[in-house]
Amino acid sequence: MVDFQDTKQAQSFDDLREKEAEELAQMLAERYELPYVNLARVPVDNSAIKLIPEESARAAMLVVFQINNKKVASVAIQSKNNERLASVLEELTRQGFTASLYIASEFSIRKSWGVYKEVSYATAEVAGIVSVSQETMNRYVSLVKSIADVKSIVQKAVASGDIHSLSTVVEIILGGAVATGVSDVHIEPEKEMVRVRYRLDGVLQDVAELARADYKKVLSRIKLLAGVKLNVIHEAQDGRFTIKISGIDVEVRTSILPAAYQESVVMRILNPKSISVPLEELGMDEYFYKVITEQISKPNGLILTTGPTGSGKTTTLYAVLKKLRNPQIKIITIEDPIEYHLDGISQTQVDHSKGYDFQSGLRAAVRQDPDVIMVGEIRDEETASIAIDSALTGHLVFSTLHTNNAAGAMPRLIDLGVNPKIISSALNIALAQRLVRRLCVSCREAYTPEGAEKEILESNFTEIKKYRPQLELPAQIYRPVGCEKCSFTGFKGRISIYEGILMDRAIEEILRENPSEREIKEAAKPQGMLDMRQDGIIKVLKGITALEEIKEAVGLEESR
Repeated sequence: MVDFQDTKQAQSFDDLREKEAEELAQMLAERYELPYVNLARVPVDNSAIKLIPEESARAAMLVVFQINNKKVASVAIQSKNNERLASVLEELTRQGFTASLYIASEFSIRKSWGVYKEVSYATAEVAGIVSVSQETMNRYVSLVKSIADVKSIVQKAVASGDIHSLSTVVEIILGGAVATGVSDVHIEPEKEMVRVRYRLDGVLQDVAELARADYKKVLSRIKLLAGVKLNVIHEAQDGRFTIKISGIDVEVRTSILPAAYQESVVMRILNPKSISVPLEELGMDEYFYKVITEQISKPNGLILTTGPTGSGKTTTLYAVLKKLRNPQIKIITIEDPIEYHLDGISQTQVDHSKGYDFQSGLRAAVRQDPDVIMVGEIRDEETASIAIDSALTGHLVFSTLHTNNAAGAMPRLIDLGVNPKIISSALNIALAQRLVRRLCVSCREAYTPEGAEKEILESNFTEIKKYRPQLELPAQIYRPVGCEKCSFTGFKGRISIYEGILMDRAIEEILRENPSEREIKEAAKPQGMLDMRQDGIIKVLKGITALEEIKEAVGLEESR
């Protein structure tokens, strides 16, 4: 067994040798009058390194580490005196590149050659586009009917030990994710193995386990597809790519994060099918749907949606925009990022690195003579001010705020510095929402609630009955069981629970007194709008979801 002190001492010697090698390279750079580069601190471009075969690069003691749009290839060399250097430069010229030489240490050049191995693991032709055929992706989608199928196919591929099969694991994981309707794929290295999990209907589920040695090949494949640097392992990287399945482009947003054992990956699956839900099918009750359609039919005003990340706000906003879309009106969106592309709507994406944020985007959008504007989020006083000014000057404006409920939207605007009098003139409605899982209709089980469950339902129903007199309290409700059709979760799909507060005279008057959320909620009761808890309980009584889902989403207590 190697003693800890021995390991520490060996590491110290390695660090010392590396430091000496870099100092020598800096001296050579001065002698040759060339710039010095430390490749340990510079990402090696996956496309650049492939310009010269590994055998030629090793013979000439160099590495092509970057290329730019002007066809300039940055080449790190150890010495100008290597007799193989000229042939490599000729090859770059033949490919249409101009070489820009740098001096690097032998140590960092040799280390960079490791990228060749990483690239060999990944078979994509171009970063950002899956090189696997559409037929292959369609085959995996058709093979997968449940998460259990994904587990079985992945296990067979891993058991084969073949590099090609391991590369195919990425396609299996992605195909399975699309087939089962998951929102995210999580790949998490642990001490002994690497765990693959799907987020299905908001809940993470184990899908497969990979050996850490196999994961290196899978990770290389994902990195190349996402267009991120293969040799960067100590920094977070974000990338994206698109897969085609049954003629539909499914975008995959990739986040790679350094972790304790290896890099952790989260791939977000942006399937257009999951967002293309009509407004009528989002889960609004009849009264609330009527109110919303009336508000979005107005020619101007501000409509705010609130809720945490992943609560379905984007789906609701897109459903509204699609309902409003017609050739007679111009709709512009400012998003961060654009999650789905909508035909007939001008969508722009903020770019903080270029100074294009929600403020500047909103200012520019107003100059485009739009009828409807959707700004992804109101984060500061200036964005709030421009949005409200736009709502007061003939535009219908949609946006989101970070508050827990609809009543919190107005105090939040006041906190941002907006005059309460202006809020009452501009705001049409503030709504809030959460997502809860739908019970699987194939296996849900009816039961009679007792004890605390019965008390909660009865006490809340007393309040609900005031607003929805036609409703009756059923003797039984439903709970999840689990079957093959729902991957044995008991749930299939999700539905929103909503609440809303209209701007009326009562709310307008109370705003002058800098009210609390509770006071706003109390003033809004005559509007006849349910809160999220009440809306959720109605969905429980109708057998759409389970009581436990409402408890997790918004909490449950006896109505007071």
